[in-house]
Amino acid sequence: MFGLPGFKAGDEDKFGITNNNPQTNKLDFRDYALASYSETGQDASDLSRNETAFIQASRNYLDDPENSEINVVMWSWCNIAGHDVENNYLPGMQTLINEYGAGGSKIGSGNGQREIPVSFIFMTGHANKDDNVGAGKPKNQADLIIEYCKVNKYYCLDYYGIDTHDMDGIYWEDAGDDGNSTTGGNFYADWQSSSNVGAGYYENCSSPGGSVTFGAHNSQHITANRKAYAMWYILARIAGWDGAY
Repeated sequence: MFGLPGFKAGDEDKFGITNNNPQTNKLDFRDYALASYSETGQDASDLSRNETAFIQASRNYLDDPENSEINVVMWSWCNIAGHDVENNYLPGMQTLINEYGAGGSKIGSGNGQREIPVSFIFMTGHANKDDNVGAGKPKNQADLIIEYCKVNKYYCLDYYGIDTHDMDGIYWEDAGDDGNSTTGGNFYADWQSSSNVGAGYYENCSSPGGSVTFGAHNSQHITANRKAYAMWYILARIAGWDGAY
C-alpha cells in the first residue's frame, strides 16, 4: 500500500498513507504495533508464531489509552498451513469482535471501556506452490475463513485467492505466493513483462515515499499491487463508501 500513492497523477492525495506518523487527510498505519503488547513469554508478532496469543495482545493494545483512536485491526499469517483455524483463529476473532466491535462489551464511556469501536479484518494465508489442498493447507483454510466471513458479513483480505488467480481470473490451484504455477508458469511475472509501470502496475515501496521493493516472497509487483487494491477497498467500505463506482 505504501507505493500506491505514486501510481498515477492524483494518487498522492487520493491514496495518502503514513506509517505511525499521523497526518491530516492521510490513512495512518501502525505496522507491527501489536507485537509489543503480547503477554510475557508469548510471541504475537503474527498468527503463525502463536495462533492464540493475538487475543490478549489485542486486548492489551486496545485497552491502552494511547491507542484510543485505533479503529481497525488485522492480524496476518506468515504461513497458515498446519494451524487450527477453525478452533483458534475464528473463535478468537469472534471473541474480539464481541468485545471491541460495534456494540461490544468493551465499547462505552465507563471505566475500562473505549469509545471508538474496532473493525476486525480477517485474512486468509498465502498460497504454497504444489501444496495448497488438504486438511490444514492454504485452500482448505481459506475456505473455512471465507465461509465464516460470508455467513457473518465480515471483511476478509483473501491472500490465497489473489495468489492463485491470474489477471484474467483463471484459478491455478498449484500456484505459490509469487504467481508461480507448475502448470501455468509465472503468470504475474509474464503479465508484468508485457505491461508498463505507471499504467498497468505500480512499484511497491518499503515505506511511504521509501525505496522500491517487491512484496514479501515476490519477484514482481503485481501480487502486492492486487493485495493493496483489495485492502484499500475494504478500508474504504469501513469508512462508509457504498462500493459504487
